[in-house]
Amino acid sequence: MARRPVLLASLTAAVTAAALLGAAPAANAGLVTHCIGTGGAVTVPNDLYVPAGESCSLTGTIVTGNVSVAAGGNLVITGGKLAGEVRVAGNGYFDASDTEVSGVVVLAAGGYGVYLKDAKSGSVTVRPKGTTTVDSFLFAEGTEITGSVNVQAGEVRLDRNSSVTGNVSSTGTYYTDLHDSFVDGSLSVLNSATGSVVCGSSVKGKATWAGNLGGVQIGPNGGLDSCASGGYFGKDVSVTSTTGGVTVDDNIIDGVLTATGNTPVATIADNNRIRRGVVTDPAAAAARSAARAAVTPRGDDDTAKAEERRTDAVQEATVAGPADL
Repeated sequence: MARRPVLLASLTAAVTAAALLGAAPAANAGLVTHCIGTGGAVTVPNDLYVPAGESCSLTGTIVTGNVSVAAGGNLVITGGKLAGEVRVAGNGYFDASDTEVSGVVVLAAGGYGVYLKDAKSGSVTVRPKGTTTVDSFLFAEGTEITGSVNVQAGEVRLDRNSSVTGNVSSTGTYYTDLHDSFVDGSLSVLNSATGSVVCGSSVKGKATWAGNLGGVQIGPNGGLDSCASGGYFGKDVSVTSTTGGVTVDDNIIDGVLTATGNTPVATIADNNRIRRGVVTDPAAAAARSAARAAVTPRGDDDTAKAEERRTDAVQEATVAGPADL
């Protein structure tokens, strides 16, 4: 990722009447706080706005209203609390660690990404890429999401005991992976360019994979990613119309496993515990001992783009100086 130039101008944040803000969003309390630079353990009694192309880095900050990150802007917050929703525009970035977001998090078409670490949030939505050139991402580590996750672009990884109380729905992403995570609702992964990996995770509802191009790995011993253990699926599991190889290994499925129409046919290990039977293609039995198809493995560090953007944003905010919050 090309690094942004350091911001040397417009270093002063402002609290301005909403009627005078122009491009800034309207605030419920009639005021919006612009954030450029760094901020500490203060309470912002209204909405917070990061202007286009600017960076805001907050530590221990409480925002009582909604948060908006304009096009190309960056918001990094650690140990804070956001009482409203977070909306991020194209090429914008939102990074929250040890932070509670009471409302929804929405990344617009072409948004750079959302990174949540040891955080809490409402539902998370990543809009389709559309005609934009930016590939989005959603990375969550140790994060509780109250609501659903709906992603329609880029890279998706839920990791390290992340949990979702609703459904996880992925359509047209680059990949969608779950490691050591929990989904109380259903899981749907459709038409991902490099497929999906689910390892050591629990899905209480129905799990569906269809039309994925790079393979699907459910459990260990697949070609996409390293994995210590399989998972638990509370209802039916369906993997269909997938190219690049399907492996199902060391899982408990409290329903029917359907694996049909895949090229090559799915490899289903004998160590799976499947309560209500398996529906496969006629040649699937022979494939259980056959060599797996060539697939493209995951990179060693798929969160590197988030770390780089975070570093750039914090540096820019530090150069900008204290924000007038």
